[in-house]
Amino acid sequence: MSLVINKGFRDLLHIGNQSRPKIFDLAITIPDVLYDDVVEVTERVVLSSDRCQIKKQCKTAIGTTGEKVEIWEEIDKEKLTADLQKILDRGIMSLAVVLMHSYTFADHEKEIGTLAKEMGFSHVSLSSEVMPMVKIVPRGFTACADAYLTPCIKKYVHGFSSGFKGGLKNARVLFMQSDGGLTPVQSFYGSRAILSGPAGGVVGYAMTTYHKESDKPVIGFDMGGTSTDVSRYAGQFEHVFETTTAGITIQAPQLDINTVAAGGGSQLYFRSGMFVVGPESAGAHPGPVCYKKGGPLAVTDANLCLGRLLPEHFPHIFGKTEDQPLDKEATLKAFDNATKEINEYMRIEGSAANKQALTREEVAMGFISVANEAMCRPIRALTEAKGFDTSRHVLACFGGAGGQHACSIARSLGMTSVFIHRYSGILSAYGMALADVVHEAQEPCASIYTSENFQTIDSRIKELSTECQAELEKQGFSTSQIELQPFLHLRYDRTDCALMCSTENFPATQGSSKYGDFLQAFLASIPGRPIIVDDIRVRGIGKSCIEIEQKLPKSQLSSPPVNSMTKCYFDEGYLETKVYLLEKLQAEDKIQGPSIIIDQNSTILVEPNCEAIITENGDIKIKIGRGEIEKIGSDLDPIQLSIFSHRFMSIAEQMGRTLQRTAISTNIKERLDFSCALFGPDGGLVSNAPHIPVHLGAMQETVQCQLRTLGDDMHDGDVILSNHPQSGGSHLPDLTVITPVFYKKSKRPVFFVASRGHHADIGGITPGSMPAHSHYLWQEGAVFKSFKLVKAGVFQEEEVTAALNAPGVYPGSSGTRNLHDNLSDLRAQVAASQKGIHLVCGLIDEYGLDVVQAYMAHIQHNAEIAVRDMLKYLAHERNKSYGSDICQLKAVDHMDDGTRICLTVDINEQDGSAMFDFTGTGFEVFGNCNAPRAITFSAVIYSLRCMVGYDIPLNQGCLKPISVHIPPGCILDPSEMAAVVGGNVLTSQRIVDVIFKAFRACAASQGCMNNITFGDEEVGYYETVAGGAGAGPGWHGRSGVHTHMTNTRITDPEILERRYPVILNQFALNPHTGGRGAYRGGDGVIREMTFRKVLTLSILTERRTFQPYGMEGGHPAKVGQNLLIHKDGRILNLGGKTSVTVEDGDCFRLITPGGGGYGVGFCDQLDKRRVEAYRLAQELGLELQEPNRP
Repeated sequence: MSLVINKGFRDLLHIGNQSRPKIFDLAITIPDVLYDDVVEVTERVVLSSDRCQIKKQCKTAIGTTGEKVEIWEEIDKEKLTADLQKILDRGIMSLAVVLMHSYTFADHEKEIGTLAKEMGFSHVSLSSEVMPMVKIVPRGFTACADAYLTPCIKKYVHGFSSGFKGGLKNARVLFMQSDGGLTPVQSFYGSRAILSGPAGGVVGYAMTTYHKESDKPVIGFDMGGTSTDVSRYAGQFEHVFETTTAGITIQAPQLDINTVAAGGGSQLYFRSGMFVVGPESAGAHPGPVCYKKGGPLAVTDANLCLGRLLPEHFPHIFGKTEDQPLDKEATLKAFDNATKEINEYMRIEGSAANKQALTREEVAMGFISVANEAMCRPIRALTEAKGFDTSRHVLACFGGAGGQHACSIARSLGMTSVFIHRYSGILSAYGMALADVVHEAQEPCASIYTSENFQTIDSRIKELSTECQAELEKQGFSTSQIELQPFLHLRYDRTDCALMCSTENFPATQGSSKYGDFLQAFLASIPGRPIIVDDIRVRGIGKSCIEIEQKLPKSQLSSPPVNSMTKCYFDEGYLETKVYLLEKLQAEDKIQGPSIIIDQNSTILVEPNCEAIITENGDIKIKIGRGEIEKIGSDLDPIQLSIFSHRFMSIAEQMGRTLQRTAISTNIKERLDFSCALFGPDGGLVSNAPHIPVHLGAMQETVQCQLRTLGDDMHDGDVILSNHPQSGGSHLPDLTVITPVFYKKSKRPVFFVASRGHHADIGGITPGSMPAHSHYLWQEGAVFKSFKLVKAGVFQEEEVTAALNAPGVYPGSSGTRNLHDNLSDLRAQVAASQKGIHLVCGLIDEYGLDVVQAYMAHIQHNAEIAVRDMLKYLAHERNKSYGSDICQLKAVDHMDDGTRICLTVDINEQDGSAMFDFTGTGFEVFGNCNAPRAITFSAVIYSLRCMVGYDIPLNQGCLKPISVHIPPGCILDPSEMAAVVGGNVLTSQRIVDVIFKAFRACAASQGCMNNITFGDEEVGYYETVAGGAGAGPGWHGRSGVHTHMTNTRITDPEILERRYPVILNQFALNPHTGGRGAYRGGDGVIREMTFRKVLTLSILTERRTFQPYGMEGGHPAKVGQNLLIHKDGRILNLGGKTSVTVEDGDCFRLITPGGGGYGVGFCDQLDKRRVEAYRLAQELGLELQEPNRP
């Protein structure tokens, strides 16, 4: 397929939101785009704005949202026709058309669609038809997915239909969609089919469990071979409208299904003292060891080893000839080898000094326990992170592997019942038979939700309802079978995150829409802030009213028939276990655990102290008994170590979800410029959700500083606010909120929870608090060293307001320009802390304070071991290569002003320790690139974690083997009042470059965050922009991506133009800016925007002078450039750091650096051979022309 998009945006979907999925992977892997080619169309529509001072004579129109649009450039049809013909000539027959602001003005997309079909394209997906919602990037991904999948679906449907007599001409054929509804074949599109399989499972358990077997809400647990899907149902399907699947962001209604990479095929590892399950999967081929195809140990092997899978009940389809039984002997042998390795490691590390060696079964059981905890994490996120009590749910378990883990997972989550449908192995297919037919109608809107607009909104809802009603009646549904559900997509003004609101349980009032009180559903909490209606949606449901449950006769036997006996391993050891065949069981049969129930498609394990009851419909309801709870001691157990690692990380992750959900600002809610973490009683980092790398080590410094400063003056109900560089701050806009955790009247904190979020403005000399030319700290905004934001549970609004406005007393400076958002986000950070406290105290209630704190220390020690192992290996390899006993690494790089960053690393191969010595680094600068000490520690911990190369707990243990020397007074340890805003966003990147250069890990990445701020007294905007990633041994650098110390998202172009007085002219890759080499560095980007009014522009960038280095013979990348193109045609190079006033019509062109190349490329080798041949010819007296470089 091919993409048709506005000129200047050919790489928009490649760049996406510019973030990388795994922040510690140096080899950045992002799924490739779906299209084969791009056609850039000359066309431009912009939104009309009262703030626009550019006077342009052009056509105008009113979009479907009511927004006025200006047509700045009509379609160049002649050029477009020629370009489309080239695509056709290549044999590409499918197109996706995506134009700026087509969600409201679709005329140009329709013109292109008509032209393309006339030219012979077989399929054209218009983004305005596929999903007419604002945000061009997800809408573009959705259109591409539709253009990619729909032709394939149509081909499949044609083949399917042709197999029936008459081609199913008069038959009613329905397909399941991702939103859990059926649709006729002619309305089935690729963009709505992506999660149709899992959606069928959600419908299956929702229709067979909720209000039938229990009145409690239900958690769906669908465990297959490679992954597990979890979802929740409480009487209404929970939909999301923007999801990322396999790296592709889809903008379409989908059921809220969370996937974790833990299934029957998840691979088992033992790494640095920890049991690890997944995310890698053995897949169907080669599959686990027991499949007899040379595969790795997997979860299925662990269940087989423990006797929970019975080979005699499996078909003979395994082995290379696919006619062999499951190979239990191979599995047992593989676990014997793993057990030997684990026991040897524990003996060497001293972990087993007072313990017996683990048995093969204990090792297999350990892996099962870790896998179960990995699957509990998304369930906790689905419930606890949204304010629901996990224990007050029923676990509906299905999928081929789910029945083996149901009892353990329910017990771990505090649930008392599990429901397993008799067709659990094929419940997704069964759910499709129960699903309702759905027709949805949706249109964009831009109205304010006020009484003055209710009549317009209600009329639109009525029209969409009429459309849905007519479509369902056409399919044969009567009025009594049709249910219409109206929704409004609401958001606060000046925010980008909208909430789809239903009026179910919120009936109409005198001051609401006649369709219900949408405002109550939105839970509005910010007085005076307008609420915008982004979209109006109606979901029409044709009730299937299908009843296909078959009643079973009641059992007449005193006990159900036992098929056979076996032995299964549990915590108590091997136990005699009865085996039942589900087909032989009848209603009201009771089965005591331990037992196994065998079905044709699944194996169900009823664990000890659990009781299974067969319902009248033949389903299985399991009562979960608590049994004897195993007492966990404080001594190190490698299995519990892995489980506690998951639990600690889950706390940080749920804090992050709470913060994102409750915050109001774009920076936190959309750009995700925040981090949440858990700390020990000494302030040492325990777990940090992988959010923003530059926050990693710095937050620990902040917490420990508060311990030193406040001492005993910390009380239950206090919350501390800090951002000062001398107190572990990174730069002033990053406000850190720290809360001590007290447990049952403890005198001192037993833990700390904290969050750090970037606030859009906290005062200072320029809007956005990111001044390019600051020289003193006070110029950068409000300062907090150790400020009690909450005292004894009372939010100190008056005091913090005064502090945020304090910078206004300085000449040329202002207090915060966005106080309301500051206060709202600070309250959100406090809410995140409260969530963390609740989860920490719950963990202590479950295990005991001594055990939780002991495993905190064990996990920190485990991270220390992983780093030491990595350093030992690196030192050994280097010493072997150089024939030396001393491993010393050195590197130097420069800031653009010439300031040196020098690093010497001395590694002790014997104990895996290292000294990072920054002696020789340049002095503090009279500018803002000074980096607080905490930044250097963040860079070191990030770099070490990247070089370890696999998942380890990220905590203070990573720094335990490391000593760091930073000369006082240098740029990395500046004085108290030094300006530091650039140190966090620029110098931090250079420190990472220097570390990787010393370790020869990879070539330099762009080495910059490209900070752009513009605004005035009314509006302010801040963004960081992607560049090229450095190449490394075995990988090319990714183009157009954020690297190293940041991973923030960028604002969607349509949102940018809708909210701010700018026009984005170009956002694309800049070809050939990455360094050449055997592996190419990634390319930087070009981002150009036109200003529509007078504004202040501030730029804070690096790598405009010194090129990002290449490695091992690879070439350096090209530097970046910042150009201001005046409306009179003059072009000015603004340099790396400046603040200027721009006029309406001026353009700013940002050219970001690329990434360095790695290794000697083919052309360089060819050059070398040509030179050698030339020299040889000279020696022989032959005349040859001097070689030129290609």
